[in-house]
Amino acid sequence: MVSQISTLGALVGLILAIILIIKKVHPAYSLILGALVGGVIGGAGLAGSVSAMVTGAQGMMSPVLRIMTSGILAGALIKTGSAETIAETIVKKLGEKRAIAAIAIATMIICAVGVFIDIAVITVAPIAIAIAKKANLSKAGILLAMIGGGKAGNIISPNPNTIAASEAFQLDLTALMAKNIIPALVALVVSILLAGFLAKKVDHAFDDMEEEAEHHTSVPFFQAILGPVVVIALLALRSLVGVSVDPLIALPIGGLVTILVTGHSKHTVEYTEFGLSKVIGVSILLIGTGTIAGIIKASSLQVDMIHVLEALNMPSFVLAPLSGILMGAATASTTAGSTIASQTFATPLVSSGVPAVAAAAMIHAGATVLDSLPHGSFFHATGGSVFMSIEDRMKLIPYEALVGLTSTIVAVILYLLG
Repeated sequence: MVSQISTLGALVGLILAIILIIKKVHPAYSLILGALVGGVIGGAGLAGSVSAMVTGAQGMMSPVLRIMTSGILAGALIKTGSAETIAETIVKKLGEKRAIAAIAIATMIICAVGVFIDIAVITVAPIAIAIAKKANLSKAGILLAMIGGGKAGNIISPNPNTIAASEAFQLDLTALMAKNIIPALVALVVSILLAGFLAKKVDHAFDDMEEEAEHHTSVPFFQAILGPVVVIALLALRSLVGVSVDPLIALPIGGLVTILVTGHSKHTVEYTEFGLSKVIGVSILLIGTGTIAGIIKASSLQVDMIHVLEALNMPSFVLAPLSGILMGAATASTTAGSTIASQTFATPLVSSGVPAVAAAAMIHAGATVLDSLPHGSFFHATGGSVFMSIEDRMKLIPYEALVGLTSTIVAVILYLLG
């Protein structure tokens, strides 16, 4: 039995982890060291701290397994050119006059079907740059369109953050995905409006860039979208006919279908290995996240936060979006933020009468508000996709936060409406 860890210890551990991440120490090691220091300072001692950390990491094994198998789908969509086909098709259908909307919708759909948000942005970026050059749009405008669309798609996707939140609340994955459809759509609209405003501030930054060569042979749209459709159909069987197909099975099946229908079966091993390489980092990050989550769960932090809310006469459900926002900011990661917040506050939220699916949806949306701070990889990966300077990339953070805040507010309103 792990002794109670003080709130001070948990906070010191979390702050230390953030500082180390900012100092470019690997996030997983930063979280592990922060957890150990926090546990010791919090009064658990070395043995008690390690016990809490191991317990927390063990709690991550279920989502880690599902995330590892999701790499098959992500690898298949990227390597076969299916993700690029989906993006190009959407952009062509909507045309240059609706370029910002096309870019945002393309990124949203690619992310929603199971591609990680940073990869979705990187996938759409070459197309977005080409459109920006033709339509005379700014870097800031197209990047915000991609990020905003990605954030909208991320909260309705079978991605690591959704899997982690559904696992913590013991929810059906599709139930959580469906719960945030309306918040996602509203966030998409806000993204398009904000990006449209920024796109008018033309910076001519693309003038000297040459067109990138095509990376893939053309894939018919039906073939490109078939794998994700199979995944959605399999996951939906539980609510439709009562047959439960776990994401551990559905996601890789969708990836294999994509590989087969696009005629790349001889590259199956290569593409699945590529997909695994894309999720290994997230999986390791989640194990590190589990250690700090274990310390926080074994501490009095959650109780103290509830007491603060009560002292401020705030309802208990506020803990859901607030914890998502704070943990997303602390880790600069939607996945880590939603995981820590869900693992830590699932029990007190449900015990206070907040429905599990509503609490998970609010946490999940909240984790997208400040997840793109500079101490995370998403900030740098997305900025690099359009060759944007760090200074200019920093200027986008308030707009990104507004997109995430929009989906969070809508998720809260839907909970209140019941």
